[in-house]
Amino acid sequence: MAETKNYQMAIDLLRCHLGITEDEAKQQLGLMTDAPQQHLSETQSAWLSLQSDL
Repeated sequence: MAETKNYQMAIDLLRCHLGITEDEAKQQLGLMTDAPQQHLSETQSAWLSLQSDL
């Protein structure tokens, strides 16, 4: 996947801040998923839960 290099910083940030694997981060960014709407919902949920922890 050539696109992955362009998204590596975003992948690393998701891995660090959400404590997820690289594959999960790629799915969140829509790089490995068949359902684009699903990753959007999961990303929104993850950010909301992160914000509630602050």
